[in-house]
Amino acid sequence: MSKESTVDQVYEAINSGDDGRVCKDIPEQACDHQPKNVSTHVISLASTKVADGLIDPKLILSWLLSALGSSTFLVGLLVPIREAGALLPQLFTAGALRRLPQRKWAWALGSLVQGLSVVGMLLSAIFLNGKTAGIVIVGLLGVLAIARSVCSVSYKDVLGKTVAKSMRGKVTGLAASVASGAVIIFGLILALGEISRMTLVLIALGIAATLWIFASLTFTKLEEASGATEGGGNPLEVAKQNLSLLKDKQLLLFISVRALLIATALAPPFMVTLNGSGGIENLDSMLGGLGALVLASSLASFLSSYVWGWLADKSSRKVLLLSSVVAMIALAATVILAHYELVTHSIVLPALLFLLMIAYHGVRLGRSTHLVDMANAENRAAYTALSNTIIGLILLTGVGFSAIAQYFGNVVVLGVMAGMCLVAAVLAVGLKEVQE
Repeated sequence: MSKESTVDQVYEAINSGDDGRVCKDIPEQACDHQPKNVSTHVISLASTKVADGLIDPKLILSWLLSALGSSTFLVGLLVPIREAGALLPQLFTAGALRRLPQRKWAWALGSLVQGLSVVGMLLSAIFLNGKTAGIVIVGLLGVLAIARSVCSVSYKDVLGKTVAKSMRGKVTGLAASVASGAVIIFGLILALGEISRMTLVLIALGIAATLWIFASLTFTKLEEASGATEGGGNPLEVAKQNLSLLKDKQLLLFISVRALLIATALAPPFMVTLNGSGGIENLDSMLGGLGALVLASSLASFLSSYVWGWLADKSSRKVLLLSSVVAMIALAATVILAHYELVTHSIVLPALLFLLMIAYHGVRLGRSTHLVDMANAENRAAYTALSNTIIGLILLTGVGFSAIAQYFGNVVVLGVMAGMCLVAAVLAVGLKEVQE
């Protein structure tokens, strides 16, 4: 029939099996808009997640800069700028966002800026080359990362106001699964090699930019009630106020677990270079390799994200615990097999990377759902900003793993990361069941 009936069908499909807690932990006026809001979240979030996969700095942008003749130094800046740049500003942006009665506008603006940044990257790749292209693209990635930080700190607050507590994990999990399905197709096309890789990468940038702009426009249609606007001081005051939240023992424990689990995000490059492929410098020659890496990540997300989201709605604590254990097993197995020189066998490394990426997506969904559900409407944005800023600072220390790898080898780095995941699992036992 109409657009509304389709929205209702999507909502009913997502909400099947719910125990009746339709309006739990959201404003009363948001109840009537659940079908529309849930669909809007899924469409907007899936669009941005597809875009993220299409410009993945660890793979796609690294290959692009190498193909354009940029230095390895500039290529090496991509992941730290993308990860830390998306997190560090949040301690300060949280205060400004508190002044907005409707924070959907902040998310929409952040998504728009990300789309325009990728438009700039595409134009740079077409008209520039060498060092100039690298500097411009790295700079635009920095702008994208800052815009992403605004989206990150505002999204959980908007999610908490517009989607019922029992459905948040399913919404984010479904969006991730839909997005990973699209990226799987991109990875398959890359792996087949029927079309020029440069052509495919440029097309991917254009699609990513379009999706971010589309998501921005879609998110403005969200029915969000006005919220509290107090608490928005200047950056130093906001930083001081937010840091005091660390007196909450559960928040401190959660941040500790999350900090240890950055190993799941940092480990893949060290795993990939175990086979002597030469890493980023030889990425241009990796026809199947580039596609296979994209496939491993997106397939793991596709197969696990909705399940992780469903489990997180029941117990985000157990999701963090289980994903810590899975990551520890994947990394420990990599260390053992590398010691016996078995990791270079064709199927071994992709399988281990696939297992690690399943854990990685569990960590992402578990920590996101846990943080939203452990907080309330008044402190959710501050909790998110503080947690993400601390993790951003810790990510900057990730260069230390490169130093360890240089002197002691990748196997030692992966062993340390396996230990980090083990400690994270032990600490996760002490987290509260925030869904109860």
